[in-house]
Amino acid sequence: MTSDTQQTQQVTPDTDPDTETADLREVIGSARVVLWDFDGPICRLFAGHSADVVADGLVEWLEGRGLHHLLTESERDSLDPHVVLRAVDRRHPGSDLVTELEERLTQEELRATATAMPTPYADPLIRTLTARGLRLAITTNNSPRVVATYLASRGLTSCFTPHVYGRTQELRHLKPHPHCLNLALRAMGSAPGTALMIGDTPSDFLAAREAGVPFLGYARNERKEKLLRGAGATLVVPSLEPVLDAVRSA
Repeated sequence: MTSDTQQTQQVTPDTDPDTETADLREVIGSARVVLWDFDGPICRLFAGHSADVVADGLVEWLEGRGLHHLLTESERDSLDPHVVLRAVDRRHPGSDLVTELEERLTQEELRATATAMPTPYADPLIRTLTARGLRLAITTNNSPRVVATYLASRGLTSCFTPHVYGRTQELRHLKPHPHCLNLALRAMGSAPGTALMIGDTPSDFLAAREAGVPFLGYARNERKEKLLRGAGATLVVPSLEPVLDAVRSA
């Protein structure tokens, strides 16, 4: 399993804008289905409700129950709530403890939707893809309840319903496992090669690669770009604006 916070080898990207535009047009022109990660490409879920604080809260909750030993030092210091959740699930899979911890994370995610920041150009891109007849799904490690709450707040529910595939009690199926992507492809009757995954983490890329789905990386900063390219992603954009332009001109 590759952590999204793991340092990876820097790969020098091809920054030729003409090449990038041609590549975007090619992957968009071949797609009939677009699978979106949620936190990142659609919004910054924890823009106003820090994921670091949420992770610390989960760790403190475990420590308050005398369960400090369930986490390694690196897991406690990860500042990633999904790292904490997965670590406990590996040691006590399917337990009531994991169920309660997952629900606590879901409640924190739900609180975060109130201050989530829409990713620039995501809303018009979603609406334009829908208007062009492409079918959309969300494949995420976040709770589907959280996704539904956010989409409703933006008036985007109809662009995705019923194809939202998020975190379940089977935490071993979280990305980079391709489970949620495979669910979406089967439900939509789509072959992997006619789909496109838009994601912003190495786990998104690895899940797409395992599922056989072409991948478009979104990196809002240099650190995220290095992580994506280090994992093997070759088509990475710093903004969804050129993607929207490519869809409109297709």
